[in-house]
Formats: sequence, C-alpha cells, structure tokens
Amino acid sequence: MKRESVIDKNRLTPELNVMIDLLNGKDSSKAVNDHAFSWDSFLHHCFHHRLFPLVHTRLKEAAVEVPERIRQTLAAEYKRNAFNMLFLTSQMETISKAFSERRLRALFLKGPVLAQDLYGSTSERTSHDIDLLVELEDYEKVKETVLDLGYREKEFIRTILGDWKWRHYHTIFIHPKTGVKVEIHWRLHPGPGKEPAFKELWERRRTSTLTTHPVYMLSKEDLFYYLSTHGARHGWSRLRWLFDIRQLIDKEMDWKLAGRIISANQAASTGGQALLLVSCLFNTHCPTDIHKLKTIRAVKQAKKAAFYMETMINIHDEPLAEKIADYHKQYLFSLMSQRQKLLFTLSFMYPYPEDADLFHLPKGLHFLYFPLRPFLWFWRKKRKQALT
Repeated sequence: MKRESVIDKNRLTPELNVMIDLLNGKDSSKAVNDHAFSWDSFLHHCFHHRLFPLVHTRLKEAAVEVPERIRQTLAAEYKRNAFNMLFLTSQMETISKAFSERRLRALFLKGPVLAQDLYGSTSERTSHDIDLLVELEDYEKVKETVLDLGYREKEFIRTILGDWKWRHYHTIFIHPKTGVKVEIHWRLHPGPGKEPAFKELWERRRTSTLTTHPVYMLSKEDLFYYLSTHGARHGWSRLRWLFDIRQLIDKEMDWKLAGRIISANQAASTGGQALLLVSCLFNTHCPTDIHKLKTIRAVKQAKKAAFYMETMINIHDEPLAEKIADYHKQYLFSLMSQRQKLLFTLSFMYPYPEDADLFHLPKGLHFLYFPLRPFLWFWRKKRKQALT
C-alpha cells in the first residue's frame, strides 16, 4: 500500500510537514527557509498536537536555525512539563498505594507510565491528568477511596435505569489543592460496544518500572487496541496519539495476539487505520503479523481522518461548528462495525434522563419510559422547534 494513497502531505501546512520531518529525523532546513513557513504557526502546531517535548529535543539535534524566542518558549514548556510529569508520578503512586491498602485493582492507562514505557522518559510526553481503569463492581469503593484522598467529583452523571454503566465510561475527580485531575474509567470507551473485560485485561497486565510501589498498566497488545481505538475516536486530531503507536511498534510484542484482540473486539479496521496513518506519516514499517488489518475499509477510514489533520480541529472545543460536528458524527458512525451500528441505533430507544425531565414518573414506574420513549422524543423535538 503506497503511503501517498492515504494522506496527501501537500494538503498539510508547511509547519505541520516540518514538524513531521523533525520527528522522522529528516533535514527540514529547506522548508524552514521557505517564505511560506511561519515559526509562530509551527509553535502552534507543536502545542496543538502535544508534541512539543519531542520537537524541543529534535530541534537541538537538527541543523535548523531556530529563532531564539521559539527555542526559549519550547525549552520553558519542556521544563514545565517535566516537573508536571514528576508531580503526576507521585500522585499516581499515592493513589496506587491507597488502592492496594483497600485491595482494589486498577490499571493506569496513560500519563507518566505510558511516557516511560514508550519514550523511556516521562519528560518526552505530555499529560494533564491520571486515567485509570477499574472493575465496575469496585467503582463505589474506588470512588470512596479517591474522595478520601481529597479529590472532589467534578460533575455528576445524570442517569436513568442504570444507563450510566454503558452510555458513559468515566467520571472526573479534581483535587482542590493540587489541581490534579483523575479520570476513573469503568470502560475504555463509551458504549454500546464490545471491548475486553477488565478481568481479561488484568490477567495480561504489566507492572510499570517507573515507581517503587507497584503500578499496573495494560499489556503491550492491549495497549495497541486501546491507543488505536482511543485515537480513532478523536479523529487522530492530535498526532501524538499516532506517534505513541509509532513508538509501540518498535517494542517487542506478540503482534498475532494484538491482532486477535483488536479483531475480537470489532475494531480490526480501526487498527488498520492507525497502522496506515503511522506508516504514511512516520515512515514506519508495520510487523507482517498485523498486515491483514490494512483492509479497504481501513484505507477509507484513514482518508477520513485526514480532514482533522488538514484543518487542525480541536474537537474538545465545544460547541463545534455545525459542519464539523456533523462530519465528526458521520465519521464516528463509520468506525463502527455492523453490530455496533445496530446496538447504537437501538440505544436511542433506551430512555434518557431528559425523558424524566419532560414527563415525571415515580421511580417504580420508570420502566414505562420504554414504551413512552418515541412519543417523548417527538414531544421534545416539537418543543425545541417552537422555541427556535
């Protein structure tokens, strides 16, 4: 498969191409000296894609004349990030100790453990929070433990008939004194959809080498599944997620097992999408044991992701423009397998908390929201149209 068939680099900005060249160890001096190149725009790309620590390191090694203010900005942010990651490491270890004392199991998904695992240093990758995955049955005990450590729940999930267990996948807690944010996941992704059970992930877990107290993380094979599906869900709008996979490809792992895991969880084309994008942008040759993921569907998905790179969209900046929001909805739907699309469509028949707002029923009669759901949806839509 030709790399150019997935991403047309001519449609990317000169600054983004220079950043990619630096990450690939290529000489980018000619592009930097071009009149169309802007150092301010380059800096903006580095921060948007969360790759400024790596760019800072690569620029020191590259034969490129960099304005002093750009060097100083990158150096200052690199230093700030290094201290932040050290602090997050200490907080992560504190949480892990508290969990161990209460015999609670947790897998740390990203943050310092991922930086150390993929880059060999916590300073080379950014993180703003601590993400951990727990078993759903332990959630209340986990929540109690985090609250006892001084964290406060940021927002409460509105739920009806237990839909929070599958419609949502995490809650956010923030420490009022330190400002550290902790995301407690009971699923890797929002439902409905198939994903590995916690027990399965726990059995394959690894122990991080970063801390003295044991901190557990995903196996490399499960990490490939998680990074691929997480990045795809966000449209690969930040290239750091792709570079993480590029780093993972260099590690020794059981790629046959990785392929079985991602296929069993109906995300084979998503894994293929990730591999195609990494191969195209970062000149990485993927292991032969995983080549079967590069299907025609994966190619189509990879091409759709180009939209986010070309326009440099931050899909976390809500509300999104209507055109972008519509594109993202269609893109997310295209990632789903046929079974996932069916479950997703059927999920609209499951009651929403808004149904209870519109038509109040005693809790013991909440089951009646199932037959009432189509009528309440129509009623709410009519009310919205009347207000506009």
